[in-house]
Amino acid sequence: MTQAKIESIETILVDLPTVRPHKLAMHTISQQTLVIIRLRCSDGIEGLGESTTVGGLSYANESPESIKTNIDVHLAPALIGMDASNFNAAMQRLDRIAKGNTFAKSGLESALLDAQGKRQGVAVSQLLGGRVRDSLEVGWVLASGNTARDIAEAEHFLDVRRHRIFKVKIGANPLEQDLKHVVAIKQALGDRASVRVDVNQYWDEAQAIRGCQVLGDNGIDLIEQPISRINRAGQVRLNQRSLAPIMADESIESVEDAFSLAADGAASVFALKIAKNGGPRAVLRTAQIAESAGIALYGATMLEGAIGTLASAHAFLTLKKLAWGTELFGPLLLTEEIVNEAPVYRDFELHVPNTPGLGVSLDEERLALFRRR
Repeated sequence: MTQAKIESIETILVDLPTVRPHKLAMHTISQQTLVIIRLRCSDGIEGLGESTTVGGLSYANESPESIKTNIDVHLAPALIGMDASNFNAAMQRLDRIAKGNTFAKSGLESALLDAQGKRQGVAVSQLLGGRVRDSLEVGWVLASGNTARDIAEAEHFLDVRRHRIFKVKIGANPLEQDLKHVVAIKQALGDRASVRVDVNQYWDEAQAIRGCQVLGDNGIDLIEQPISRINRAGQVRLNQRSLAPIMADESIESVEDAFSLAADGAASVFALKIAKNGGPRAVLRTAQIAESAGIALYGATMLEGAIGTLASAHAFLTLKKLAWGTELFGPLLLTEEIVNEAPVYRDFELHVPNTPGLGVSLDEERLALFRRR
């Protein structure tokens, strides 16, 4: 059999509006920019990938524009001519020529996996070891900043059986205001839903001590990244004293970070993101570290569209246990789609196709309409 080579890699910026403003501690999102990757091989097979972040440079070290530029100028040329089925060789070459750039690398690995799945006639989850489930429970983020609106939104999603896990974005407002907001939401929803918070590093340690106490006392299930990722000693102290489990998110920027956090006992739960680890295979290495250390897992998102969401989902399907569910709701935040097969959400879960590759294809007309010129 002739070996399939990587012939070309195209990156496309796509700007899609959101269903409502999505307020984070560091940024408010009213449109999301996706970096779509089309990897074409010598056997005629095309693999799709996606590299997406939030808020330009306000969240991480890569922006949509830098991701596109670094793939076009540095990463793609290094892959041209390589064996399209040899993920190890391809990703190790990228690691040699480029430090970091995990968002860009994740999209490229996803495209390689998609192409190989199509080539072999199997789903990406099969390439990653085999799925142990066909669907994933998906939570929703309440991020309007308005208490009544957030409660109404949660009530609606409970009624239509779309979500029963809700994460509340806080940190941008004064501490007591945020605490009052979250406690009111939990009191309104009661035992019908799990309510968690994400602070996105916006508390100092003193605020976090107070915040974790109040939230734990009022039935909040999980507290995500309350303080700076740099304050490792503070994270350890909070993890030891908080009534609610502490989840690491921004603290995990690589597989090596995951090992260090586990060794220090700095978190009880890890947020898994393919973009921050460098791809679906890399995020599974982080999951293995967590499982070995007795740390629970949560399938997180960078608010990707359908392609990036399904790349994450195929990896998460292979995990033994996702105790805290997932938040793979990115496509639901968008008002428009650029794929032919929109992800299926039903009965609180994302149902993942068991078709070759990621199970998704581009709608060329929609892609042309929303691509950035």
